[in-house]
Amino acid sequence: MKILGVESTAHTFGVGIVTDEGKILSNVTDSYTTKTAGMIPDEVVDHHNAVAEKICTKALQDAKCTWDEIDLVAYSAGPGIDPCLWAGYHKVKEWAQKYNKKLVGVNHCAAHLSIGKIYNKLNDPCYLYVSGVNTQTIVFEEGKYRVLGETIDIGLGNMLDKFGRIIGLGFPAGPTIEKLAKKGKYVEIPYVVKGMDVSFSGILTKVQQLYEQKNVSKEDLCFSIQETCFAMLTEVVERAMAHTGKQELLLVGGVGANTRFCEMLHIMCSERAAKFYKVPMDLAGDQGAMIAWEGFLRKDESGDVEVKPHWRVDEV
Repeated sequence: MKILGVESTAHTFGVGIVTDEGKILSNVTDSYTTKTAGMIPDEVVDHHNAVAEKICTKALQDAKCTWDEIDLVAYSAGPGIDPCLWAGYHKVKEWAQKYNKKLVGVNHCAAHLSIGKIYNKLNDPCYLYVSGVNTQTIVFEEGKYRVLGETIDIGLGNMLDKFGRIIGLGFPAGPTIEKLAKKGKYVEIPYVVKGMDVSFSGILTKVQQLYEQKNVSKEDLCFSIQETCFAMLTEVVERAMAHTGKQELLLVGGVGANTRFCEMLHIMCSERAAKFYKVPMDLAGDQGAMIAWEGFLRKDESGDVEVKPHWRVDEV
């Protein structure tokens, strides 16, 4: 069986094709970027509409297959930015009708978890999901996902992008922040952990104030924001592992591409005789392969559900 997956929750439009054994045959993406602002929804929709056919054709070519060999089409139904979700949905609806394929709407967050689990061949991990809008510590218990802790305001990825806009780094800002942080030193900023939850809005306010006062360098701010926020998440996920007894930690989501973040989590796991896992760069961010695999897993319980912009992973 071959499953085609389409991702369109935010700035990336992706198409991936996988087999029912989890083998990735192709995984093609194209992302909206800007040098001056963040995501402008109307522009992102225009981007998705402009690249969709090209991305799908490339994915089929890379997988060396045709539409006739595709058994079903999965798509990211949510959570995500409403106009972006609808852009992807209208495109997969068009393809499904044209080629007579079943549609399976899946949860974007669950897709990140499932692709990471099969890629690393894990048994029962504790998940740390850190992307643009999502920052959550998750486990799978009694047949469903359970969120043990999360951000109470904005996701870490979005906070980093907002910070990047403040200091003129463009969008997305994460890679540039990581690069600048290597030249910085620590300055004190808020460290906000509330039980199993975290908060980033106050940190953003503080670093903006420091930047506007012009007595702290960009490099020092980048270093400090990374060290503080990553330490906060390392603390709460270690607490989750201690509470649940999990000995595997899986980091998923776009922020998982940060090497310093991975280093801190690896050290923590090593100190408690646990194992740390991540996914490669091409699976860390938003992409179609994870949607395709989640579509295979949900093929008997899901269908054409249109879009669900606020669909939480613990509602799956």
